[in-house]
Amino acid sequence: MVQAIEFDNAEPTGEAGSDSERSSAAPMILQYWNIARRHLWRIAAIVAAMLVLSLVVTLLMTPQYTAVSRIEIARLQANVTNVESIQREEAVPDLEFYSTQYSLLGARSLADRVVRRLRLDRDDAFFDAHGTKPEGVSTFGNDGAAPTTSNLRNRSRQAAEILLDQVEISPIRGSALVDVKYSGGSPEMATKIANTWVQEFVQQSMDRRFASTADARVFLESRLDGLREKLEVSERELMNYAAQQGIVRLGQSRNDDGRTQATQTLASADLDALNRSLAEATAMRLDAEGQLRAVMRQRANSLSVQNQAINVLRERRGEAAGRYAQLLVRFEPDYPEARAVQEQIRALDAAVAQEERRVRESFETAADSARQREQALRTRVDGLLARFETENRANIQYNIFQREVDTNRQLYDSLLQRYKEIGVAGVGTNNIAIVDQAITPNRPSSPILLLNMALALLAGLGIAAGVVFVLENLDESLKEPGQIPDKLGVPLLGAIPMVDEEGNGADAVADPKSILSEAYMTVRTNLAFTTDHGLPRTLAFTSTVPSEGKSTSSYALAQILGRTGKTVILIDLDMRRPMMATMLGLSNSRGVSNYLSGDDDLQALIQPTGRPNVWFIASGPTPPSASELLSTNRLQQLVMALADRYAHVVIDCPPMLGLSDASLIARTVEGVVYIVEAERTAVRATHAAIARLRETRVNIFGAVLTKYRAKQSGYGYGYGYGYGYGRDEEEPDQDQKR
Repeated sequence: MVQAIEFDNAEPTGEAGSDSERSSAAPMILQYWNIARRHLWRIAAIVAAMLVLSLVVTLLMTPQYTAVSRIEIARLQANVTNVESIQREEAVPDLEFYSTQYSLLGARSLADRVVRRLRLDRDDAFFDAHGTKPEGVSTFGNDGAAPTTSNLRNRSRQAAEILLDQVEISPIRGSALVDVKYSGGSPEMATKIANTWVQEFVQQSMDRRFASTADARVFLESRLDGLREKLEVSERELMNYAAQQGIVRLGQSRNDDGRTQATQTLASADLDALNRSLAEATAMRLDAEGQLRAVMRQRANSLSVQNQAINVLRERRGEAAGRYAQLLVRFEPDYPEARAVQEQIRALDAAVAQEERRVRESFETAADSARQREQALRTRVDGLLARFETENRANIQYNIFQREVDTNRQLYDSLLQRYKEIGVAGVGTNNIAIVDQAITPNRPSSPILLLNMALALLAGLGIAAGVVFVLENLDESLKEPGQIPDKLGVPLLGAIPMVDEEGNGADAVADPKSILSEAYMTVRTNLAFTTDHGLPRTLAFTSTVPSEGKSTSSYALAQILGRTGKTVILIDLDMRRPMMATMLGLSNSRGVSNYLSGDDDLQALIQPTGRPNVWFIASGPTPPSASELLSTNRLQQLVMALADRYAHVVIDCPPMLGLSDASLIARTVEGVVYIVEAERTAVRATHAAIARLRETRVNIFGAVLTKYRAKQSGYGYGYGYGYGYGRDEEEPDQDQKR
């Protein structure tokens, strides 16, 4: 028996979507796992085929030996002319330099040098070691004649292409070291080629340097002759112009750029000296005027305070003023001695005023003298400025000549210096050194069986994933219960597991402890939430195509309702292919078709099923036109009459596809339970059938997924049907069966 998964009690209407939402919200990795389990054998077959193919190919491959030689590439830049270029040296980063070197290591020109050095185009063993047939059967052709020039050229090209395919340049990260690897069928030949490759690379680099040096010497010699003549001409033009304009340079110097810079001319030196004297005269004039203003304001400034005569007179006047004050204490102002002292004070005041006047006159004289000196110096400076401006205008052309002289001198000196360096030292040094010579390998480097098997495993998994992806996208059937609400737009009432027991579904439903019975109990529980009065009193079961399990489902629900104590009448209304009577072992000689044709003896049509509280009405003889019988009011009268006598009326309808019977029957009941077989019916067909029901305003309670293989899909919904009556005792036996 295939173990299934139980669905929790859900509410199909309103809150019934919670279970489906939980199922659709399952982790993506779980969905992938379920898909993989469904296609397990297909995936295993593809992976096994890839592994076998990899094993066969690996065993048929020719062993390859890899020889490794190591070199060091230093960061040196050849600078022939030593003249600063437009781009700075920092503009060429290390990455660009080393990328260039790696490209040179794998260049076609280097492969041609190795072919010429080892004469590989004439070595048939070289072509045999690489599993390639050379141009011509042998070195001397089929007729024993010497090879033609065209034949040798083609063989050389072929040998170079083989070398480029087999060589591998592997820089060592974070260093200037580079490994040159060569793989071939002969370990000795691989070693010889790896060592020759790095040797030729070193020699090729030196050849390029020597070639560039020879060209540089010729270039420098021609340029030096021309620059020497230009320098002499520019120097003569500079001296002649200076003599004509009367420009006298007191001194010259060269800055960091090698440019000639004049320190000072005669006119600028004179102007500078007069300008300094004028500044001093202006400062002296401003100082004299300041002191004069202080004296004119009748204030004792520092100079008047330091005047000895004024200080003595003021001291004597103070003493006289003191005596006068003492006399006034004792005598009247008219007292002779007091008048004498008063006269003495007046005389002293007059003397102080006269002395101060003399001091002011001296300050005025000093200020006038300073102004006159400043004016005289300013007049001389103005005259010298006119001369200096004339010289400055002439200096513009002079500087032009001077810059030309400096430029020619710099170029000439730089080229001359570089020419001497090349002539003395040459360029014999090289920035490439061989660190390790290749050693003959003692075991093959490829093929690696484990690596090839791992790659084959990955390739097989990738191909299998692609195949499964295509198959899953081409398959439009419903596989998981969670797909029903999303793709059909109806609530999920339950999932009925696929049973592998012998016998029909009726026998499995008869056992209350069976997995199938418990699954339909879940459907019955969910139906109780579809209406406001609990379980629908009248309902019909239909499906998209035949054999999806609608007859079994309608009988199972009727039997479960009967076990709960409710009276149930089960009606088989599939008058085209009636199956219910055969499944129950009852007669189909009379039934619904008789009643719809006008037979009013309803009681004679009802048959007991042998199950508690469950009765049955067969479909009856097959009518010529079932749709016409179902279109009459007799069907509605039948359902109403049975609903008055029984607690529940369960109708087994024909399938929807291509028929109108189910739509006619569905209008006479409260609603329809739609049966969908897992992994069979296309979603588009089911969706179209449900749309037809909705167009006729039929109430759809929900859908039931039948023949669901929960173990195969691994769908994690609810607690699982594995937990049930007597499971602990049966589990070991099932494990043994597996």
